[in-house]
Amino acid sequence: MKVAVLGGGTGMSCLLRGLKKLPFDISAIVSVCDDGSSTGRLREEFHTPAVGDIRKVLISLSENEEEIKKLFDYRFNTSSDLDGHALGNLLLTGAAEITGNVSDGIELVNSLLKLKGKVIPLTEDNVTLMGKMSGGKVVIGEHNITEYKDKIKAVYYKETPSVNPDVLKAIRKADAIILSMGSLFTSIIPNLLCKEVKKEIDKSKAKIIYVCNIMTQPGETDDFKVSDHVKLLNKYLGKRKIDAVILNNGKIDASIVKNYETTEQKDLVKVDYDNLKDLDIIDNDYIMIENGMIRHNTLRVAIDIFSYLLD
Repeated sequence: MKVAVLGGGTGMSCLLRGLKKLPFDISAIVSVCDDGSSTGRLREEFHTPAVGDIRKVLISLSENEEEIKKLFDYRFNTSSDLDGHALGNLLLTGAAEITGNVSDGIELVNSLLKLKGKVIPLTEDNVTLMGKMSGGKVVIGEHNITEYKDKIKAVYYKETPSVNPDVLKAIRKADAIILSMGSLFTSIIPNLLCKEVKKEIDKSKAKIIYVCNIMTQPGETDDFKVSDHVKLLNKYLGKRKIDAVILNNGKIDASIVKNYETTEQKDLVKVDYDNLKDLDIIDNDYIMIENGMIRHNTLRVAIDIFSYLLD
C-alpha cells in the first residue's frame, strides 16, 4: 500500500519509525520552514529549504537507525563557525550543493543509507512561515512563532512556494494520506497551505487519516480536544476532509501527566467521542513511556492503520 505522510519534525519521524516495519510504500512529505539553530544558519548562508526536519526523517527511515542517529545528530562543540551544527545538516546541505537541489541531495544520501521510503521536501524554495497571533501581532519565522508568548491564530507563507512536483505525484498515487502527529501550526499545516497540494488531495480517493497528538502544545493547541485538532486541520484542507482519526485510549500514570502540566504546560488531549461521530475512529492504547516522556507506540499505530486500510 502506498502512503503519503505529511508532517515534519519529531512527530513525523516517530510515526515513520513504526510505518517502516510494515509493507507500506512510504512517501514522507516534509515541511521545510524550520529556521532555528543549525538549520536557520544554513538556510541563511546557502539559501536552501530547512534541512533539520529532513535529517530527522532520514534517520527514522534508515535501516541502521541507532548508528545513523548518532552520526547525523552529532553537533560540533567548537569555537569555530562549525559550533552547534548537526553533522547530518551539513551532509544534506553538501549533497544539495553537489546535486543542485535538496531533492536530488536527499536521493544521493538515500543511496548511501538505503532508506525504507522516499523523503520529499514540500518545496525547494527558502520559505518563511508567518504567524498571526491571537493578540493581533504578526510574527516572522517558525522559530519565532513557537517562542512567542501568545496563542497562534493562523499561519501562512510570506512568499508563495513552488510545490515540489514529487509531492503532488506521491499524493496522486497514494492509497492513504496520513497527517502525522506533531505541531499542527508549524509542522503539519504548512504542508496544507499550498493550493496545489489541496487540489491534489481533493482529487484523490485515498483515505485521509489523522494521527492525533496525545498531549496539547502550548500556544498551539491549549485546551484542545481530539475534535478540535480535527476541525483545525479540516479548516486548512480543501473539499476533502479527514476520514479517520487515530486516538489514544490508554491510561497514563497521574504523576507523569502532572509533571507535563507543571514543567511544560502540556495537558492530555481529551477524547470527545460524541463530536467524532462522522469519522472512522481507530482507538487503542498507544502509550509508551521512555525516560518519563510520553510517546506513541508507533508500531501499534502502524498495524492499526494497515488493518483499517485492508477493511
